[in-house]
Amino acid sequence: MGDDALNLGPEPLAREQVVAVARGGTRVVLTPLAERGIAATREHVDALAAESRPVYGISTGFGALAVRHIPGDRRAALQQAFVRSHAAGTGPAVEPEVVRAQMLLRLHTIATGRTGVRPATAHALTSLINAGIVPVVHEFGSLGCSGDLAPLAAVALALTGEGEVFDAAGARRPAAEVLAEAGVEPVVLAEKEGLALTNGTDGMLGMLVLAVHDIAALLDVADVTAAMSVEALLGTDRVFAADLQRLRPHPGQAVSAARMAALLAGSPIVASHRGPDCTRVQDAYSLRCAPQVHGAARDTVSHAEVVADRELAAAIDNPVVLDDGRVESNGNFHGAPLAYALDFLAIPLADVASMAERRTDRMLDVARSHGLPAFLADDPGVDSGHMIAHYTQAGLVTELKRLAAPASVDSIPTSAMQEDHVSMGWSAARKLRRGIDALTSVLAVELLTAARALDLRAPLEPAPATAAVRDLLRTRVPGPGPDRHVAPEIAAAEDLIRSGAVRSAVAEYL
Repeated sequence: MGDDALNLGPEPLAREQVVAVARGGTRVVLTPLAERGIAATREHVDALAAESRPVYGISTGFGALAVRHIPGDRRAALQQAFVRSHAAGTGPAVEPEVVRAQMLLRLHTIATGRTGVRPATAHALTSLINAGIVPVVHEFGSLGCSGDLAPLAAVALALTGEGEVFDAAGARRPAAEVLAEAGVEPVVLAEKEGLALTNGTDGMLGMLVLAVHDIAALLDVADVTAAMSVEALLGTDRVFAADLQRLRPHPGQAVSAARMAALLAGSPIVASHRGPDCTRVQDAYSLRCAPQVHGAARDTVSHAEVVADRELAAAIDNPVVLDDGRVESNGNFHGAPLAYALDFLAIPLADVASMAERRTDRMLDVARSHGLPAFLADDPGVDSGHMIAHYTQAGLVTELKRLAAPASVDSIPTSAMQEDHVSMGWSAARKLRRGIDALTSVLAVELLTAARALDLRAPLEPAPATAAVRDLLRTRVPGPGPDRHVAPEIAAAEDLIRSGAVRSAVAEYL
């Protein structure tokens, strides 16, 4: 677990804080302001629970069953039944980082003092996060409306000591055992708490925050692999000049073009064909237009970051408890804002990958590679070089195109037509995560191929920046030679991308 604690209050969270808790194990501490707000709101809920009139979420059933008034002696059973019945997911367990993110985000909404959860329940959720206990949340179960009901109910169920969790060592075990070992007392849910623990968009939001973090890093890598390919294919860097980019003032495009120009600065390979003897007028679009595509992807990420930041300032629950004690129903649990952003991001992932695949194919084709051996093979015909690595890349691009089909255009009515339009935001988030993995692999193949092509341009040397990436790769993958087992080399390149090593290798040149 991390040493630095996150002081969690009603103020908006930062995306970096979510990543730190989800992935870095940062501890969470509720601030005194959060403690006071939680306690004050609970007093309003207790007062309403004592009244004879029905109040949704406190003394009634849920969804289409909201018309039924529940007597006081059955309300604890109502809350436990709610959580048990809503923890109805199926499929494989989702990643621990996703569960930790959604736990933190639900706790943040509780810390706003708008949910009516008791202080003891908030403390139990805090303890679960800090103990490294991860409830088992299943792949399928959320429609992204009324929030991520099944995923969040799985967390609430674990708080009550039921269901399964992964302990701090990663073993999947009964929740009761693991809570007892961690000294966390199981919660007996009171009025409003079943709803308050489950009626949020926290799974979708957590995955969006993690996605924009990862995609931003991947776009940095895409600039690097594109620059390496431009260099390996004897392309020009003149098209990346700032005065040309200013003619079309998209901010993301300017960033990618400036990065590619810096990455290629001082390249003997580029200089070798810059003179009047060069007969080529223009490079192919996959080289020349990389900043336009990568930049549009960057701008899409910027939009998604705005959506995420707004959500990180939100308090999502239904009903909510207002400052004056009123309990009001609302529709803020609808996941449309998140679903759209998650779907938008899947489109540039596919397109950036598609462009990288075209550059890779160009390096392997003797008709278009400007002097490189067929498939970059050591002995073409005996050796196949990177022929099948490109097949793998092409298959991934095809998968990314399928994943770019939006989930949010679909809806399926549920709860006896009470919940007659849903966002499918959870589904959008799940496929986006698969897309991030696929783009990582696509860029890994381009990295391998471009580095090999640069080596084959010897005795000419690449630019200092691209040479640094080539040299980094050579610590894990040998240079050109007879055919080897390629799958481990792709995995090594993926690891260098995921770890941030590729970005670090070029940082001093940017």
